[in-house]
Amino acid sequence: MAIVIEPIAVRHIESYHQALDVVSRERRYLTFLEAPPLEGTREFVLDMIENKHPQFVAVRDGEVVGWCDIRRHSFPSHAHRGSLGMGIISAHRGQGIGSRLMETTLKQAREYNIIRVELSVHADNARAIRLYEKAGFVSEGVSKDAVRIDGRYIDVVNMALIFSKSETNI
Repeated sequence: MAIVIEPIAVRHIESYHQALDVVSRERRYLTFLEAPPLEGTREFVLDMIENKHPQFVAVRDGEVVGWCDIRRHSFPSHAHRGSLGMGIISAHRGQGIGSRLMETTLKQAREYNIIRVELSVHADNARAIRLYEKAGFVSEGVSKDAVRIDGRYIDVVNMALIFSKSETNI
């Protein structure tokens, strides 16, 4: 069955939580080492929907297999900025899902007048860095030993994509 990219909805919360947990427990790509409690995830998703933060999921057979979201910063002086987070369950990587999720989410970010999208990625995640660069993100620096998982320190690459004002509704 085909994988569909769609805006996150209440019906996706439990499946999204499960996907987040699966990727987190790989202890390799995310800062989370396990998903937050389901109720915390529910509050996060409901807030994303209510406040119109771009968030999309990749769904196969009714189950979330990946996600991409951009959370706008809350301070008015930073509201033109958002932080991107994403993940894909391992069995579905390398199939172009990340590119589809990112393209859809970034398109909505432009429509919502987010002109600067930021992210942090583990420096050893070459596949993700290539995906971000392909989407137009550029490195703005490296935070040395920024993450510690199982006693291993990992550098983090800080990246950003800035849309021209002609690409947004500003």
